[in-house]
Amino acid sequence: MAFTTCYATRGVSTDGKPEMTIDEFKKWLKKFDINRDGRISEEDLQEAIRASGGWFTGRKSKAGVRSADANGNGFIEESEINNLVEFAKKHLGIKIVAY
Repeated sequence: MAFTTCYATRGVSTDGKPEMTIDEFKKWLKKFDINRDGRISEEDLQEAIRASGGWFTGRKSKAGVRSADANGNGFIEESEINNLVEFAKKHLGIKIVAY
């Protein structure tokens, strides 16, 4: 998967999933904030999913924003990135660890 070759991670877990901390996940995700407004849009998330080798990027990015966007403004802001963790574990194939 592209995470292990393109992005700094802690390595690959025993189940073959790339492993990263929440802070590493946030740094990785911010790389896709194309307009640098500090928020992740559906388009930004779509590019992140595409870069990770994911399929159905449009559908997944819409679902990801919907699942993480606590205030309903259509963007994932810094305070909402933690909400995206469960989505990333299920749909992006990432193992996010606490340390």
